[in-house]
Amino acid sequence: MFSEARGPDPLASGAPWKPSTPAKDIKDPVICQRQRGGKYQQQSSSQRSCLLGLELKQELLWEDWDLGREFTKTLVLKNIYRKLQKLHVRPPASKFFTTFIPQLIVLSPGTSFSMPICFRPLQRCEYEDSIEFQSKDGSFQVCLRAIIPCHALEVPDSVLLPLCAVQNSSSTNFLFKNVSKLQTCFQWKCTAPFQLSPEQGLLKPGQECHVTVVFRPQEALVYQQQANCCFGEAGDEEESSCSVLLQGLAKYPCLQLRNPGTTDEKEQCGPELHFGSVAVGQSLKKHFDIFNPSPVTGSFSLSPLSSGVPLMESEFVCDVTSGRVAPGGSLRALVTYTPAVVNSVSVEYLTLKCRGALNKNLLKLIGNCGGPNVSLSSSVLDFGCVEEGGVVVQTVELVNSAPVEAFYQWDLDCTGNSVFSIMPASGTVCPHSHTTVEAIYKPTQPIAHHRRVTCIILHREPLFLDLIGTCHSELKQPVILKPEHLVLYKLHWSRRQDPSETLTAMQQENEVHLEQQGVLCPVEEQSQQEPDKIPPIEEYYQSCLGCMDPLSRSSLSSPHVSVVPSELLFNHKTSSSTSTQSVSITNHTRGKLSLVWTAAQDSPFTVSPSSCDLAPLKSTSFRVTYDPKQLNTLHGAQLECFAYYKDNHHREGQLLCPPWCVTVRVIGHFFQPGKEHFIPCCSLQPPRVVFPALSVISYRTVLLQNGGALPLTFCLDHSSNPALAQSVSVVPSCGLIQPGKHQILTLRTIPTEDSPKQGFSLHLQLNAAQHTKELTVVSVVEKLCVSLEGDNSLYFRPTAVGSRTQRSHHIRNLSRLPLRFQWSIPEPDQELIFVKPDAGELHPNESSVQIWSFSPLEEKAYTLKPTLTFWPVQTPGCNESHLTLKVVGFGSQGFIEAEKAVLDVGEILVGSCRAIQVPLVNNSPCSVSFCVSVQQTLLDEDLTYDPSTEPKALQLDCERGTIVSRSTMLLRSTVGPHRRAQYLWTISYQMLNASGCVTSPPQAVCEVRAKGVFPALQVIDVCSGGSVGRLSKVRLWKLFSLDSLNEHILSNPSPAELTDKTPTRHSSPSVFTKAMLDFNFSATPMNSEPSIFVLLFHNPGSIPVEWAFLFPVDQQIELDFWTDTGEFSSTDLYQMKVQDSRLFSISPRSGTLLPGQQRAVHFTYSHDFAGTDRLPVMLKLSYGREISLNLQGLTVEKDRPYLHFPFKRHVFTSVTIGDSTPPKQLYELHNCGAVPVRYEVDTAVLSQLKEDNFNHPVLLCLNPEGEVLPGKTAMLEWIFSPLEAKMYHMDVPIYVQDGDSTPVRFEGCGFDSPTLGSTNPFNCSDTKASESCVKKVAFPGQVVYLSEDSVTLGNIPVCSRFSRILFLTNVSHTDSVHYKWDKQSYQQEVQIHPEQGVLCPGESGLCVLTFTSTDYPTCHQLDAICQVFLEAALTRYRDALQCWEEEKKRQRHEFTDMNSNLTENQGVWIDKEPVAAPGRKGPPLRKYKTLPPIRASGSCETVGMICTKMTRAERRAQRETAKSQGRPEPPQPALLHLWVTARSHRLLEYLPHLTNQSSEHCRCLQSVKPQKPGPSSVSTSSPAGLPSTTHGPERDITMHVLTSLLGGILDDPAFIHSLVTLPSLPITYQLQETSSSHRPTSPPPLTPKPQVLLSGAAAQNEQHHIVDSEGPAGRLRNQRGTQNTAHTEHVPADMSEDVLLNTLQNLMMEAVRGELVLTAHPRTVILPPVFTRTSKMSKATAEEEGGILGNRREPAGT
Repeated sequence: MFSEARGPDPLASGAPWKPSTPAKDIKDPVICQRQRGGKYQQQSSSQRSCLLGLELKQELLWEDWDLGREFTKTLVLKNIYRKLQKLHVRPPASKFFTTFIPQLIVLSPGTSFSMPICFRPLQRCEYEDSIEFQSKDGSFQVCLRAIIPCHALEVPDSVLLPLCAVQNSSSTNFLFKNVSKLQTCFQWKCTAPFQLSPEQGLLKPGQECHVTVVFRPQEALVYQQQANCCFGEAGDEEESSCSVLLQGLAKYPCLQLRNPGTTDEKEQCGPELHFGSVAVGQSLKKHFDIFNPSPVTGSFSLSPLSSGVPLMESEFVCDVTSGRVAPGGSLRALVTYTPAVVNSVSVEYLTLKCRGALNKNLLKLIGNCGGPNVSLSSSVLDFGCVEEGGVVVQTVELVNSAPVEAFYQWDLDCTGNSVFSIMPASGTVCPHSHTTVEAIYKPTQPIAHHRRVTCIILHREPLFLDLIGTCHSELKQPVILKPEHLVLYKLHWSRRQDPSETLTAMQQENEVHLEQQGVLCPVEEQSQQEPDKIPPIEEYYQSCLGCMDPLSRSSLSSPHVSVVPSELLFNHKTSSSTSTQSVSITNHTRGKLSLVWTAAQDSPFTVSPSSCDLAPLKSTSFRVTYDPKQLNTLHGAQLECFAYYKDNHHREGQLLCPPWCVTVRVIGHFFQPGKEHFIPCCSLQPPRVVFPALSVISYRTVLLQNGGALPLTFCLDHSSNPALAQSVSVVPSCGLIQPGKHQILTLRTIPTEDSPKQGFSLHLQLNAAQHTKELTVVSVVEKLCVSLEGDNSLYFRPTAVGSRTQRSHHIRNLSRLPLRFQWSIPEPDQELIFVKPDAGELHPNESSVQIWSFSPLEEKAYTLKPTLTFWPVQTPGCNESHLTLKVVGFGSQGFIEAEKAVLDVGEILVGSCRAIQVPLVNNSPCSVSFCVSVQQTLLDEDLTYDPSTEPKALQLDCERGTIVSRSTMLLRSTVGPHRRAQYLWTISYQMLNASGCVTSPPQAVCEVRAKGVFPALQVIDVCSGGSVGRLSKVRLWKLFSLDSLNEHILSNPSPAELTDKTPTRHSSPSVFTKAMLDFNFSATPMNSEPSIFVLLFHNPGSIPVEWAFLFPVDQQIELDFWTDTGEFSSTDLYQMKVQDSRLFSISPRSGTLLPGQQRAVHFTYSHDFAGTDRLPVMLKLSYGREISLNLQGLTVEKDRPYLHFPFKRHVFTSVTIGDSTPPKQLYELHNCGAVPVRYEVDTAVLSQLKEDNFNHPVLLCLNPEGEVLPGKTAMLEWIFSPLEAKMYHMDVPIYVQDGDSTPVRFEGCGFDSPTLGSTNPFNCSDTKASESCVKKVAFPGQVVYLSEDSVTLGNIPVCSRFSRILFLTNVSHTDSVHYKWDKQSYQQEVQIHPEQGVLCPGESGLCVLTFTSTDYPTCHQLDAICQVFLEAALTRYRDALQCWEEEKKRQRHEFTDMNSNLTENQGVWIDKEPVAAPGRKGPPLRKYKTLPPIRASGSCETVGMICTKMTRAERRAQRETAKSQGRPEPPQPALLHLWVTARSHRLLEYLPHLTNQSSEHCRCLQSVKPQKPGPSSVSTSSPAGLPSTTHGPERDITMHVLTSLLGGILDDPAFIHSLVTLPSLPITYQLQETSSSHRPTSPPPLTPKPQVLLSGAAAQNEQHHIVDSEGPAGRLRNQRGTQNTAHTEHVPADMSEDVLLNTLQNLMMEAVRGELVLTAHPRTVILPPVFTRTSKMSKATAEEEGGILGNRREPAGT
């Protein structure tokens, strides 16, 4: 698109330069506006064209010019033609363009000529001129133009932005260019959502600029906006502007979350990503896809949903936080789950927010943390009896059955400070594996040893292993300790028995038994007998503190021996090398104990004394000395002491108490002052410990890993925060960790409410220096918190009484504890609401969806308050909390309506189905659940059926459903009628309650109507061609029995016909078809043209019709091999012959007709063999009738006389008995042979009939003998005169010359004289045209068609004339046609004007048919034929005929051999059969022809060919062709048939019975020209054979009747009064005075029409005869004599009738041509004001007006 700047005050551009007008000189110094863009001008001026063999530019353009200078351009002419060219030059007409060239330019082929043209402007305006060149071949011009440079920009018409998402942006760019010679400033202006950059700038001439368009839509719409660009000079106020249409389409984005690991469609869209069980400290990664199904790019942000749970760290990490997804694409996001707390379930939610989208997606992340599961292969290791100084080693396995690596550590000093040691003391167990450790027993003193060693497992409860052994020496051999002693001791403590209780008493009570190995075990599990058993982690904690007996495992037990303190620190040494601290051991038993310390060799820690006895309930102290042997070292140990009864000797029945073991953990260092301690290299996992927010004892374990190469000591530092640090216990609180080893620390606390919510720090002092390790501990009690959606309120929409409404409601756990919840609903409200699930468990940060159901019982508002109770999972039944939910609902009454009370589906094919939708509307405020029922009724009155057994034709797809409030539901159903009938279905509904039971009676909602129909096919027209082209349509209609065919097709098919619903090879055989019809092709001589019948089939129904004509070969069923005999019957052979010879053909044989569509089907019968031919054909309609058609035709030998009697039964029109003039009726005899045929009616039968009826001629043939020419039709004239009111049957033979007689049955009915008010007796079916013959449109392939195919005049009086207007329409758009009415086809009663004419393409011609009835009553049946020729065919025929005649004339003037007989045989053009030349002896004579005359151009083609170079063979072939040609045959016309029927009656019979039609026939002929006597005419008197009315009794009867009639008329006072008032009536019309020269001197070519009014007087009849008989002279004399009494003469009625007839014909012709609209609304015409009559008005005028008024009042008087 080009845009240019407009200068100030522009002038309108003139018309383009024309060769005949002088050049235009623009002298106004104003800038003219250019209408074309600069780029286009440059292209057009630079393009070269070729004109008259010259290559040049068509236009020279000056753009950059100034005043006062001269600018020159060169026009180059190049001759590209092969000849020399001379050009005459007309220079420019104006003085502004000059050139110095000669007036004649000569250009040789291939040369060029340069023509300089100078332009000298004088004013600032546009200039235009031209140079004209003229050669002998023509002239052309070169335009010279000078334009003013102006600002012009080349911009695109529109810019289409890429598809964009709402609240996003898309961009594109376009290029615009300064196509002017000036610097142009521009500035773009546009509004949101479009933005252009750059918005303004300056463009140099020819410079281009890229503009970026950014599209930022805020709604999903189609945006079209004009971006305006103002451009021009800088500071110019009147800037020009152009615009670019910016187009953009915005759509809402949509993103979906998909889990690629799931295959279920429901889970595919489910917002959940389940990680399963993941080992603590490890990570598991899973991914999900973000899919974009929308056509726009989606920008999103992915963030965790705010948990609302304090102190809860996220254990899920997603690597995608934001991004963009292309249309149809997906983005994969990775989520990493790293759990930290064993046996906990983590739940988080990811929120996917897409900018511009209407929805938000939530992805639920869930996973549970799994810890190790470690067990010991044995819980007791018995080392047996060992000599002092001996060593015993046993093994035990640690089995890890979990998929998690397990860290373990034995709470045992394995450096020699204990008689027991386990190697390795710490390590890991791989997932699903086991580790074997060695337990070593190395006693130093002869006593029994027992120690319960703890195996600490990280993130799990500890395990316990009992180690027992007995040491014997030569001097001392204590009782050997066995495992059953431990069992008995535990059982003793469980029953709180005294040690003096005997073992026998326990065995007697069946509390213990001996195993196979002799080990004593309790009968029941210990756990079942110890209800107060403490957890293993608590047992470990208490044993570390020395506060419980290791074997008792009861929370109520007190230790037998305790040591204080349990830990010693030797970090502050003195200047000496040794350091001593004391420990105290207390005996809590009532027996004397012996204490023995285990001494280790080379240990820096020693205890003194190493053994002693301790009295009951006493304490003693020991000194622990730290004496390291090496400087700058770290040491640690666990010192053990065994205590046992002094008198613990085993006696029979006495319980043996195992020894007790107490330990003291010691650490120390021997670093000199100022010496830097070892730098620790360790890790603490996890660095932050969070205890459950519950006020109960809780434990956590952490792992302190020594990653360095040096030992590491640790000690809990309480100095930083003593109060908080003391609330958390750490065991062990100090210790030594060897390089590469680890220490598992156990933390114990009871969370409190006043503890810091963010936690506090515990410091571990490392290596007795300033190095510390910080451990954060969160130990705070929080209140349980659960959030309810909707501010603790739940609202239900209005619900129908008795039905149920469901709604989802979310609850969320906002605490760090897993909860259990339970809904409680008051008992009265349990019938109204309930919830699923009503109980469950909620993990921290987890949401749960509850489905609430509301079922109102009555129409009112409900407010209900169910309660939610929840408590921690760890403390069932304690710490319960409660929340109340407010539930609001409203009960209402619902109802259903239909959009349409009556839904009319229309017509549906019987046997087929149609899906329909019935819109049901719920206008009530609540949803309605319903069930639908259908009641069927057939509306046809004449149809009988049983409603109980009649199958329902309306099937509902769904009988139950729910419609929400204020909405519409489409009730889908299927309609399949089973019969042809009018169906009525009443759809009713019933309300359903919540359980699906009906609660209301049926209520009708709507009615559905449909009509079951079968395929309808109808023949609406028929035409013929070939040998039967001249047959009338009525005869064609009867030959093919089309009335019966239409009746059969439109009737209901039988069930047998519907066996095969579509026309296939396996359709029903013809033997099962009840409907059979004959298609008679008439008879034609052999070797004649085929008989062609064309039927126009029409689909009058509303459904498509598939039809097919099945020949016998199409109906053959493939038989099995064993049934095929290989023999054919005579019928099979005959049908095979007919089909193989193709005597009968139908085209097309199948097809489909849409509703209202028409299709022509051609039936052809070939006359190749003489005789009668028949062929059965099946007409099958899909889902409809099957009709057997018997195609039959007769082919007559050429020399055989043959009359065709297709119907041997003829029914006469009914006649009244006693009718003196019965009508003449006709019967056709058609000669179908090639020779004339004489016929004779057997009158003997008629004579016998006359004798049988009292000598009354009941049936009389007026022309019993005659001859019928070949192909013609003769009319037998009959008069049927019944004597009685009955049906007559008469068989009359008709004899054919040299042939057989054919009996024809004639039937007629006589009826009584009609009475007043009876049915019109003159109506007969014979004179009525079939409705199917009414012509509406052109027949397929027809060039011209008649507006009507039949004219039915009905009952008319004799001697009357009628006119009808017909139209011939040429439907061709290219061909003109000639038409001519064949007078021989109709009798003299019918006249058609014009008889011939020409119709141009698309033109309609008017024809007037005039029918004149004879003077005798007759049943007229006439077939008028119109011949139609194509003008092109006639032109070709005339040209060929003229050429043939000229050739014949030339042949007559040529000379040949002397022999005349040879001359006749040498004619080139032959118009008759050649005659053989007589034989002749001797050599043949040579024949010569004269040469054609020599002339410039010949009129025939032969001469022209001789003048050209023709070979001898071509001339010989042309002569041979000319010899074989004869006289050209005229083209065969297309025939149009017009069927005219009428029945005439005598006036005395017509008027009394057809008074209502008498006004239509106001005129009749006075007389009819007497007809010549002949076989086909009848005189005006009574027909021959009837009794004469002028002699005998008949004459007397006639005179009596006439006398009575005349007497009655004279006695009638009304008639007498009319005779008196008749002379005084005014004159309606009068003759104008005209000269005799204006009168016609010759009679009109048409037959004179002397007519009178029926109601006129007899005097008027006589006067009319006198005027007609006088001739012109008489009329002139009469006119002169009556000039003074002109008002007493009437205008001739013939003239008035002709004027009115011509007026109506003109109006009809204008209406057909479209010049007059007959249905247009009448226009209102404003009349001029009424003026006052003046005295100058002539008296004659006043009398004339008075006469007209009187004439208008005349009917009232008469």
